[in-house]
Amino acid sequence: MKEGIPTRWTCILAGMAGMAGVMMIGSSFAINNGPPLSAPDSMFLRHALSDRNSVLLGAWLQAVGPALIIAFALTLVALAGAGRRPAGLLTLFGAGVLMTTSLMEIACYIGQLFVSPAEMPRIANTFGYAIQHLYFFVAAPALFLPLSIVLLGSTLLPRAFAWLAALLGTTFFVLGFATLKELVLPAGVTAFAAVQALWWFSAALALVLRAGRIAAGGMSGENVPRNLFTA
Repeated sequence: MKEGIPTRWTCILAGMAGMAGVMMIGSSFAINNGPPLSAPDSMFLRHALSDRNSVLLGAWLQAVGPALIIAFALTLVALAGAGRRPAGLLTLFGAGVLMTTSLMEIACYIGQLFVSPAEMPRIANTFGYAIQHLYFFVAAPALFLPLSIVLLGSTLLPRAFAWLAALLGTTFFVLGFATLKELVLPAGVTAFAAVQALWWFSAALALVLRAGRIAAGGMSGENVPRNLFTA
């Protein structure tokens, strides 16, 4: 039997990945602020030429950040023993949808840096606004709702995290439907997306703090082996 990563360290590393992912996404939004959609073409071109490095760094942070958060989410599924259950498989599906949506938006960030044709920065920026709808339509609900079921069926995290995940997924879906006719999401709606960052960071921190008890077999969906990746 091959040695794997001890479950305690799996919890710690996954939790640290989740927290790092949240901080990376927050940093990306702080350094990557493009012109508003109403700005003239000249402003978009100036942004593309003068802010190239910050845009690329922000794009990288926003690509790696969600990947780390998804790694944390799927580790929760594995620790809960839900990998072959419908809720676990649907969480995997939701993770793929969320990551795909994030990468589509990141492609728009990078697309703003192409200045030939001159309309390209504005076009890419406009597509970014369009893709934001997908987080509310399907990406966030598809991840949070099945993950809430996984957590309800385990004792990995306090039960409040499961109910809050269900509330977040439902709220994202409702907001997406309520803004169905809006081409550009209202600022108040997009600001709500920041609430999920608090959930991910808190859940990741909770997993780190409970790592010892989870490894001892006291908190899980079923008995968790001491070496989670043992073959």
